[in-house]
Amino acid sequence: MNIKSSQILVSEALKEIKTINTDEALTLFNEDKCNLIDIREKGELDKMGRVENSNHIPRGMLEFWLDPEGPYFKSGKLDMTKEMVLFCAGGLRSALAAKSLKEMGFENVSHIDGGFAAISQSDFKIV
Repeated sequence: MNIKSSQILVSEALKEIKTINTDEALTLFNEDKCNLIDIREKGELDKMGRVENSNHIPRGMLEFWLDPEGPYFKSGKLDMTKEMVLFCAGGLRSALAAKSLKEMGFENVSHIDGGFAAISQSDFKIV
């Protein structure tokens, strides 16, 4: 059995997805051109805080909550016509998640390089 490491999976995903920095993400967010989606677990948000007015969708539910045909679809929660900008704690899970959304058919998706660690050092408001 040949198992790919998570490092290889992330490396492959980064070749296929759009990566943006915190300044680019903040501009999109402030201009209301994206859905800013925090895919960290609830415990991470409780411990480290969250970006004000961001959307929280845990990584394990992302594909289910964004599948318009699925029973878990959160109708009206996000504007499906806007860019989906994902972030996690450091940028690894969000890279995999962005690749997954592209495989689902989302065309306008990106992830933030450095994740919440970078966001918390930027001009985003953390609550």
